[in-house]
Amino acid sequence: MAKIHPDTYKVLPGTTLRLDQVATLADPYYRSEKHYQKRLAAQRAELDSHQELLYATRQQSVLMIFQAMDAAGKDGVIRHVMSGINPQGCQVFSFQHPSDGELKHDFLWRYVNCLPERGRIGIFNRSYYEEVLIVRVHPEILRSEGVPGTSDQVWEQRYQSISSLERHLCRNGTQILKFFLHLSEEEQRKRLLERFENPAKNWKLQRSDLIERQFWPAYQTAYEACISATSTEEAPWYVVPADDKENARLITSQIILDLFEGLNLRMPVADNARQKELESIRDALLEPTRPS
Repeated sequence: MAKIHPDTYKVLPGTTLRLDQVATLADPYYRSEKHYQKRLAAQRAELDSHQELLYATRQQSVLMIFQAMDAAGKDGVIRHVMSGINPQGCQVFSFQHPSDGELKHDFLWRYVNCLPERGRIGIFNRSYYEEVLIVRVHPEILRSEGVPGTSDQVWEQRYQSISSLERHLCRNGTQILKFFLHLSEEEQRKRLLERFENPAKNWKLQRSDLIERQFWPAYQTAYEACISATSTEEAPWYVVPADDKENARLITSQIILDLFEGLNLRMPVADNARQKELESIRDALLEPTRPS
């Protein structure tokens, strides 16, 4: 079966993204449902091993950002790809509309508070990129934030602030992966209809989904602009074809694995002082248990 090459989906720094020229459906990396499950399980097992090393060394952290149009499958990718790892080493945050208190701070403030500690994987299901996406599509939100300057100035300044933050994080040991799940408008329509037809998914369907579909072209423009401006060597964007949910999960999982393989993590080696401490612990454990 074909090998997944992450660079196929990477947005190269300095390039201008045109989403209408990027496929939302790729050739599948699986032959059947059984083969998909087997391949994903193998990737999850490998990811679990890498995550254990990350947690043991506690020298670096990994931040994964997921952005997409509604119904693109962000929740499913996170659930299926990350379900095999130790939950102690992973933190997932899903950001809703900022509160009045959060709006009193700069636009990055509430996200910085949720960044992963060293040794952990942090997952942002939506992120600070919403501040140059939905806010750009709905300028009334920007007006409610009371931000000075014109709209055009705000977007460029926010791109710069985001890139500066990400460079700072990378310099301090946080590896960043950013995923845009690229869904077609027709596939979104089908998935929203499925939410109506499947009683178990009725709760997901909101009138706001229908309203936001009317802004599809504006969202595509906003995504093109922000991804083009903020895909860097330190923190690249990956545009993942999302019309096939299973394929999107396999692609995303392999991109994550490639990052971990590049970190060359190794289990910590005990120095002399630590070795003596371990031996003293062993000796204590080997002593006969005192009668109670």
